[in-house]
Amino acid sequence: MNIYIGNLSYTATEDDLRKAFSPYGTVDSARIIIDRATGKSKGFGFVSMPDDTEGRAAIAAMNGGEVAGRKIRADEARPREGGGGFGR
Repeated sequence: MNIYIGNLSYTATEDDLRKAFSPYGTVDSARIIIDRATGKSKGFGFVSMPDDTEGRAAIAAMNGGEVAGRKIRADEARPREGGGGFGR
C-alpha cells in the first residue's frame, strides 16, 4: 500500500517517516518529495508498506499524528493521473 503523507514539516527526514510508520508494520520505503528548483521539501511524501492491513492500521493511527513536531495527514495514495508534462 502506498500512503500519502501531507502537511509534513519541511525539516522532516525520510528516516523520521520510516520511524513513525514502522511500529505498524514493515515499511518498504519512505520518500519526501523535493522541489527540483530549490532542493527543499515540498511538505509531502509517501510511505510504502507491503501489507494492506498494516497500511490501513498505520493510516488510522498516524492521520492527525505528529512527525517532526507537526501534525500530518495520512491517507491511501491515489494513482497518478496521466499528463502533467509539456506536449502530453
